[in-house]
Amino acid sequence: MTTTWKWLAICAASIGLASVGNVHAAEKDKTPDFTPRAYHTVQLDSQVLASSGLFKFDSGLEFTYPDAVRGIFVTAHSAGGERFNSLINLVETTDLNAMVIDIKEDLGHLTYIPEEGSSLADLEIGQRLIKDPRAMLEKLEEKEIYPIARVVVFKDTVLAESRHDLTFVDGDQVWKNNRGESFVNPFLKEVWDYNVQIAIEAAKLGFKEIQFDYVRFPEGFESRADDLSYSFGEYENSEADPVQRRVEAVTDFVAYAKEQLEPYGVEVSVDIFGYAATLPEAPGIGQNFSKISENVDVISSMIYPSHWTSYFGIAKPDLEPYQLVSEYAKVENKVLGALENPPISRPWLQDFTASYLGAGNYKRYGKAEVEAQIKALNEQGIKEFLLWNAGNSYSKGVDYTP
Repeated sequence: MTTTWKWLAICAASIGLASVGNVHAAEKDKTPDFTPRAYHTVQLDSQVLASSGLFKFDSGLEFTYPDAVRGIFVTAHSAGGERFNSLINLVETTDLNAMVIDIKEDLGHLTYIPEEGSSLADLEIGQRLIKDPRAMLEKLEEKEIYPIARVVVFKDTVLAESRHDLTFVDGDQVWKNNRGESFVNPFLKEVWDYNVQIAIEAAKLGFKEIQFDYVRFPEGFESRADDLSYSFGEYENSEADPVQRRVEAVTDFVAYAKEQLEPYGVEVSVDIFGYAATLPEAPGIGQNFSKISENVDVISSMIYPSHWTSYFGIAKPDLEPYQLVSEYAKVENKVLGALENPPISRPWLQDFTASYLGAGNYKRYGKAEVEAQIKALNEQGIKEFLLWNAGNSYSKGVDYTP
């Protein structure tokens, strides 16, 4: 292929992705033709595309990657409300330096209303939680706070309800888990493009990193895989066994998303279950820790002590945050150390009290427990971390660089 034709192929692929339109009710009865995306062409030329100033996007905002990311989770309600200023103050007055902000949340809504003319406007999934995302990002730029956009991928009740052909169907109903949530189908490229489109718009707004969450099949999917109705898409003729076919789909999505985001100069990270690092495969959900890690800039394992059973010989992990995180980090280091180009490790840590575990199985988390987790990571050579508290009420007086 000549150089000229390579560039033309890249242009066609980029334009094809940018022009993905409404995938909701108006198109329930027809499947858009995504073949012009020329995925393999982009894959072959992604390094050329990323290095070309001509094709690089400039949001107009400047953020510098910190010495090590030390961040907090920020809901869209907090980012768009009065609490935002207090969270900025927390970051400014401590060694924290980053925020993970919901852009596509757990039900599948965008957390802001896209501008008219935006490729996302036709999706009609926006909610006015963050009233002015650009102004929010400009404030983060002013305060030198590194912005990460959280995009929930395959858990998406909104898309599942509007497009039954993109989800898992139980009889004549959209399948829901025991929490009433629905997932869309990771086998389908149309679902991939839908989420990549949202990620690209977040990059255009000025976010410097896209963090994909729920990059997996539903928990326990292996027990329902033969009972539900759904498409295998381009994996229909795969010779892989059911576990590996799910792993292929999830891994391929991550690789594809990273390639499509190359021209926008953003880091790409993925949240993953902590136990995935301790297993060759997570059989039901399609997560292979090593394969996902090979295709991202950052891997963020969710290693909250409250979420483990008696792993690592620790009978009640929530009571021993230092020991749990220390033992996990040793395992993860070994797995990532075997990779040719390992990503940055940036685990999610616990800054909440898991009283639902019942008396004797949990402890109240505060300054000491958060510092214990950070110390355990640091001692194993892991300098980056994110703190999770669903209500964004973070412990006071914490030394984030103990």
